[in-house]
Amino acid sequence: MSEHTDDAHAQAAHTRDTHSRGERTHGSGTAPLSGLFEAERSAEIVAASFADATDERLKEILTSLVRHAHDFVKDVGLTVEEWAAGVRFLTETGQKCDDTRQEFILLSDVLGVSMLVETVNHPSEEQFTESTVEGPFHLVDSPPRALGDSIDEAGRGGEPCLVTGRVTDGDGRPVAGARIDVWQADAEGFYDVQRPGEVPERNLRGLFTADEDGRFRFRTIVPRHYPVPSDGPVGALLKAAGRHTYRAAHIHVEVSAPGVPTLTTHLFVDGSPYLDSDAVFGVKESLIRTFAEVDDPVRAAELGLPNPFRHVDFPVTVRRGAQS
Repeated sequence: MSEHTDDAHAQAAHTRDTHSRGERTHGSGTAPLSGLFEAERSAEIVAASFADATDERLKEILTSLVRHAHDFVKDVGLTVEEWAAGVRFLTETGQKCDDTRQEFILLSDVLGVSMLVETVNHPSEEQFTESTVEGPFHLVDSPPRALGDSIDEAGRGGEPCLVTGRVTDGDGRPVAGARIDVWQADAEGFYDVQRPGEVPERNLRGLFTADEDGRFRFRTIVPRHYPVPSDGPVGALLKAAGRHTYRAAHIHVEVSAPGVPTLTTHLFVDGSPYLDSDAVFGVKESLIRTFAEVDDPVRAAELGLPNPFRHVDFPVTVRRGAQS
């Protein structure tokens, strides 16, 4: 064998040995292969792979996500079996989603993530109505209705109720023509999309336009507390965690207008069970209202409601600013 061949073989062996030690040749020396996976530097190594991302915000989000995810795995000592179970859970969560159900939103809700995102983006200020989660049932468009109309098309029981309110800005000026989108559960704790074929489509939903003074009103029934859907993976998670599935009784209210960032909030029924343990952490003290009983036959007749009925007033104060 020639001297040159011996030298080539020796160099190849050195290269293989260098690579096996996680080194690379660099000029006359060696340097660590920075991209090789190491548990101690795992998040750093993966984050480095985003270096060429052209969207800086995407890079920031992915880098933080990887850092926290890797810290989580190390913190709990996640096993291969637990990781596989988590993948199955997320797969089943996606498979449970359809046109009338969003299991991923429900998962975000019960983990408090939805409420945190909402609160971080809309911090509370005393003069403005507080926001809360949209929830998993805002999946269809609410039908436009005239002020004073009833949103209860099913007529399947429940206490009749009048809801009134006024939309103003931080200076007390009315927001004329504001759009008020409302949706709620029925007296048995179900939304229309949970009872297809049993109740009219878009029952207990309505899209109202405030008058020139920012006022709105509609007829409905007092909503009942209800369980979030529990027949899917999120329900199984809550059961395993020893948590109940109930939400406090509420009416969803979403207010929008030109030059006004959309406000998503709730009108909670005072005295409802689960106000202090809402399954999606959506209750804020300022949003709880008394649905007072009104015993006035004349007024009831004027409104088209049986006597007695419940009445709740829900003033809404919004910020002026860019449309969201």
